[in-house]
Amino acid sequence: MLPEVGSYWLARFVFQRGLALIYLLAFLVAATQFRPLAGEDGLLPISEYVAGTTFRERPSLFYFFPSDRAIGLAAWSGVVLSAIALIAGPYWLPAPYAVPASMLLWLVLWGLYQSFVNAGRVFYGYGWESMLLETGFLAVFLGAGPSQPPVVVIWLLKWLLFRNMFGAGLIKIRGDDCWRDLTCLDYHYETQPIPNPLSWFAHRLPDRFHRVETLGNHVVELAVPFLYFAPQPFAAAAGVATIGFQGWLMLTGNFAFLNALTIVQSVALFSDGVLTSLLPIAAPATTATPGWLSAVSILLAILVVALSIRPTTNMLSRSQVMNSSFDPLKLVNTYGAFGSVTTDRFQLVIEGTDATNPTEDDWQAYEFKGQPVRTDERPPQWAPYHLRLDWQLWFAAMRPQPGPRQRWFKSFLAALFENDAATLSLLESNPFPGEPPSQLRVLRYRYRFTTREERADTGDWWRRERVGTYVMPVSAADLREGGIGRRRRVF
Repeated sequence: MLPEVGSYWLARFVFQRGLALIYLLAFLVAATQFRPLAGEDGLLPISEYVAGTTFRERPSLFYFFPSDRAIGLAAWSGVVLSAIALIAGPYWLPAPYAVPASMLLWLVLWGLYQSFVNAGRVFYGYGWESMLLETGFLAVFLGAGPSQPPVVVIWLLKWLLFRNMFGAGLIKIRGDDCWRDLTCLDYHYETQPIPNPLSWFAHRLPDRFHRVETLGNHVVELAVPFLYFAPQPFAAAAGVATIGFQGWLMLTGNFAFLNALTIVQSVALFSDGVLTSLLPIAAPATTATPGWLSAVSILLAILVVALSIRPTTNMLSRSQVMNSSFDPLKLVNTYGAFGSVTTDRFQLVIEGTDATNPTEDDWQAYEFKGQPVRTDERPPQWAPYHLRLDWQLWFAAMRPQPGPRQRWFKSFLAALFENDAATLSLLESNPFPGEPPSQLRVLRYRYRFTTREERADTGDWWRRERVGTYVMPVSAADLREGGIGRRRRVF
């Protein structure tokens, strides 16, 4: 006998495993990248976070324990707990204990990741960070074991997914003119933060295809979300459209875990009745949601509704701001992405030399894991893993020279002068494995994808032209004195 259409036991099962996998990746990133980026000796030292805020404003365990040891312990604990949630969780426990144990597990994961997001500052200043926290907080109240999840929480997940998608649609239609004249995707695949192996091919699709897919983007983000709250099978159809849309974005770009997380949220659109009719699976015998958990879920809904006022007002405002939080715990947030699309791709190429009076041939380039440097190197696939330094390099390259949000860049160059192993672990290659360079410079290039003819002739993926100097040649001594080059000071 099929489960009732309104039951969501299977949906919870799939959702929790998917969310656990994303948590696992997020904590792995924290374990391998947080210390060189924002640890004790990071590019933005954690001591600055402690001195520049209060626990109430940006709560984090690292406010009280600002050490690399605490960071490592929290990150690897998150990895282990995420793996437990993914593989087994507390679901094998007897029914009376499964739900409390599950709530505790998801609450700890949420608290640990909250600590990284709030202490990571600019390196964690992405919309999907607060989205993971909001999704993870709702997961605390889904229950476990043979009992059904509270339907109220399922609807709160739908509301989160709605704000995620509809907010992204509104920021686009209000933002860049290219979204309204359907030309944004003529540029997006080439200028996106980190292209992937299929981005070149997507960019070279016919212009007519780009018009149709841009129109499809508006339909999926502005119309389909209203079906999330419709009865089955319309909600499931909306889920299929949303998952297909996110799958295309995953195939053609590296957007960290944004798309994967949205797919996980979309699972809430599929009731068990739909899943068992579409897939060769069956839900086990289930029990009713515990009364106390139902009561808690109602209180949760009241809290979410109250906290949704400001995000909703922002979302509907003509001056909409994307990816913002309105409470320190990031329980209910506003989302949106790519309100504008750049038509040119700028790249920073960091070069070093050990020559006293270097010629152009004496400079050697550092290579990054996601940002292109060599023109003959195919764009890599990294998502849903998050390359945080590479994302910040993309933002930095938009300016002709470093701005206030690039305070970390001076520390980055200083670390290269020291051949700092932790910082170098964030890079693809170090052209000075023995002794560090005596001088560094940062050049700014405009990159574009090769045409089909250029690719056939040369095998290259990119063409580039130099458009400026981001940082003049500088020595370690110049850097310590605060100057960059002889003609200007930018830090």
